[in-house]
Amino acid sequence: VHVSRDGGKNWSNVTPPSNMMPEWIQINSIDASPHDPGTAYVAATMYKWDDNKPYLYRTSDYGKTWKKITTGIPDTAFTRVIREDPNKRGLLYAGTETGMYVSFDNGEHWQSMQLNLPIVPITDLAIQKREKELVVATQGRSFWILDDLPVLHEMMDAGGFSAASETKLYKPKESYRMPGGGFPLGPTATLGRNPPNGVVVYYSLKAKPTADVDLEFLDSAGKSIRKFTARVRRAGEGAAPGQAPAGPPPGEGGGFGGGGAPPPVPTEVGLNRFVWDTRYPDAVRFPGMILWAGETRGPKLPPGSYQVKLTAEGKTYTQSFEIKSDPRVTTTAAEYAKQLELGLKIRDKLSETHNAIIQIRDVRKQVEDLLKRVAGQPNFKVVNDAGTALNKKLTTIEETLYQTKNQSNQDPLNFPIRLNNKLAALGGVVGSAEAAPTAQSYAVYDEVVAQIDAELQKLGQLMRTDVPAFNQLVRDQNIPAVVVKPAGANP
Repeated sequence: VHVSRDGGKNWSNVTPPSNMMPEWIQINSIDASPHDPGTAYVAATMYKWDDNKPYLYRTSDYGKTWKKITTGIPDTAFTRVIREDPNKRGLLYAGTETGMYVSFDNGEHWQSMQLNLPIVPITDLAIQKREKELVVATQGRSFWILDDLPVLHEMMDAGGFSAASETKLYKPKESYRMPGGGFPLGPTATLGRNPPNGVVVYYSLKAKPTADVDLEFLDSAGKSIRKFTARVRRAGEGAAPGQAPAGPPPGEGGGFGGGGAPPPVPTEVGLNRFVWDTRYPDAVRFPGMILWAGETRGPKLPPGSYQVKLTAEGKTYTQSFEIKSDPRVTTTAAEYAKQLELGLKIRDKLSETHNAIIQIRDVRKQVEDLLKRVAGQPNFKVVNDAGTALNKKLTTIEETLYQTKNQSNQDPLNFPIRLNNKLAALGGVVGSAEAAPTAQSYAVYDEVVAQIDAELQKLGQLMRTDVPAFNQLVRDQNIPAVVVKPAGANP
């Protein structure tokens, strides 16, 4: 090991003494500390001499003295590379023949940090300082990236991995508002997984919770944006009631109708990870709904400052985080605000429309059930004619709002989309770019919403007049509450 302190004009041999470092050892990597000019770290190997022990060294005086720093690394895992985190002094990463190790105390002690890495030689390490990410090069198993180094930084301040044994909410790393993101991969997939699109929240739980656990996201003023809850099943209870609206599985999809169940809040003892897609709550959905290129997810948050709040076992923990804009775009805060405003209006009108469809189906089913129950009773025809007419009016409104012939994702190719799908598709267009809505988007919104409002007004009139009139008719015809059929009659 040689060092130059004059730009390479003169070099001094500062190799550790032979009683510390074997004479014919191979120096694999030298890492000059980004925090102190006199500190450096050396990783060396002797496996070519059938010696598989780790050899790591540290100097803090330009190589005048050295210390061997291998405590915690097995004698069978020879070391290929060592790096110091440029954002956290004394936080070291080591790549060995069998995997990854981390030290929270400048190399005095090492712990395995294998996580989901395969057992593989680690040939090199690099830290992206700005994004706080660790890039791992392996021998034959591709490149791997650990995205969330700030969690390790906090753990180091709290004593290392033992910090995960206490209930704690870690400060989320700043994220970028960008399209795309992760998608599910099968167990045999041979391609890399993209980082998640959104804010990644890490928190640890000291024990299995005995009460509901909440994760709530708020704006900088403390106004709630979205809340996720892990419900704890109590003795004697069945499965906790689901929060998911009817729809497809969670994810970034949406070709036929984006949206779906919210992600579950994990409640494992130790470290937990939750990914929020930085969207407002979704529009209401209804069972069996099929859309073509319709967006039912809530609009994305604009760049800015936000908060996350963890509530567990009666205690609340809060951290702030930042959402940044894509550095390649020049969208202003005012333009983001316009996009959010129209996106929320579209979502709310979609919810109003879908709630109306749910109401239509509920009323129609009640009428159908009544007509089936009283079939054959005196004056049945009067009630049946009135109920059939009422249901026909309800169905006409529903079929204007939604394409009821859709039974599969491909059916919209055969049957024209209706008003709710047009509005949902507009929501996808408005949210598809990092820009304010176009004049055309506003024009389409006004046109579609006017047609929807006309149908909702018809529905409101039916609920105020036709439904009460039908109820009065049923009472006037003295329809029995309980119909007793002759013994032996078909049920």
